[in-house]
Order: sequence, then structure tokens, then C-alpha cells
Amino acid sequence: MRHFTAPFWLDDDPLATGFPPVERALVQPNGLLAVGGNLTSSRLLAAYRQGIFPWYGHDQPILWWSPDPRLVLFPNEIKVSRSLRRTMRRSAYRVSFDSAFTQVIQTCAAPRPGQDGTWLTPEMQDAYTELHRLGWAHSVEVWHGRELIGGLYGLAIGAVFFGESMFSRRDDASKIALWYLVRHLQAWGFEMVDCQVRTDHLVSLGAREIARHDFIDALNRFCTTPAQAAWQITFAPQN
Repeated sequence: MRHFTAPFWLDDDPLATGFPPVERALVQPNGLLAVGGNLTSSRLLAAYRQGIFPWYGHDQPILWWSPDPRLVLFPNEIKVSRSLRRTMRRSAYRVSFDSAFTQVIQTCAAPRPGQDGTWLTPEMQDAYTELHRLGWAHSVEVWHGRELIGGLYGLAIGAVFFGESMFSRRDDASKIALWYLVRHLQAWGFEMVDCQVRTDHLVSLGAREIARHDFIDALNRFCTTPAQAAWQITFAPQN
């Protein structure tokens, strides 16, 4: 197998949406495929449909990735621990979908403990907020009273949800957001949640790695499968 030593440079034409084949992605760093281009809605949607996502820092050009293997979560494989079930039964948390997208993405972009910066640059925030306006990007919010204590956001294309980022300001808040999301994705006919790269947090919830070619095959099937989603809903506390 041939391994390329440099990523592909993309045209910054705002009408361009093309990417090289994901097989051209570098082995080190794992999955780096292309550099440059732009974050127009059309280019981002084309990227996700092909198993590609942007991820870069403030001092870098736009970097596009398609790692191998890929971390995914199949809705029927989500794991909910006893402690999480206990938290959901006993807490007074309220969960909503699509009620505070801008607040969620801004909170996801805030520096985390031990980090100096964030990959969610203002340019990235603007791009995903526009996708939300167009009906592609969605958020899940976990509230304690009027305080936003956890959440996540991502894109829904066909029967695939592409998870982008999550945050938690109280124990288990992001897990609650994911559980509510996956439960409803399953009811709506979604087949897969893209989690991008391995983290122990997501693996503990049932996510697993699959080969990139299997992931691309799944996208080719599921991104064209219609799913009946009903966003902009709110769930009252369970207790």
C-alpha cells in the first residue's frame, strides 16, 4: 500500500466541494487528508458524507481528517451504567434539543482545564451555526433550572448523526445528553453515530472502532436513508 508523505491542498474557491479519496490520508498523523479550502456549508456537508471532518487550531490552516480506524456508536449498543441510571432517576435535570445551539457550541469552545486554547475557532463556530440555521446541525442541552450544565452538538445527514463536541459542567451531564440523543435517534430510524476518534469516555458508553472502509461503506448506505426526526423538543425532569 502506498502512503503519501504530504496532504492534499484544497482550492479555496467558495463553490468548490471536492476532496481527494480518503485512502490518500496519512498514516502519521493518522487520517490527515487535506489542508486549506474553506468552511462553506456545501463543502462541510460534502466532507461529512465522505467520512471527512475539519479539525485544526488557531495558528493552523484548515486541516481535514479521515482517521482509520473510526470510532462509531450504533444506537442499540449504547451502555448505561447503574450510576448513570440512578443519576437520571434522581436528578431534576431538564433536557432539550435545539433550544440553545449557539450557547452549546460556545461552551464547547471554551478552554478546558489543562488546555490553553480550543480547536473550535470562531470560524468553525460560525460555520456550524450556519449549518444549524440550514437545518443540518443540532444540539442537545441539559439544564439544572436555568443553568446549562451539559450538552453536545453535531450534524444529522440521512440516518447518520455526526457527533462533533460535548461538554459537562456537572457529573454525568454530557452522558445524559448522549443517552437522550441516542434513544431518540434510534426511535427516529438513525443507524449510526460517528464519534470520530477513540476516547475512553465514549468507549465506556458503547462506542467501538471499525475500519475506515467499513465506515465509508456504512455512510454510502445510511446517508441516503431518510430518517424521521423531530428536533426542538424538551423533556421534563424524571423525578
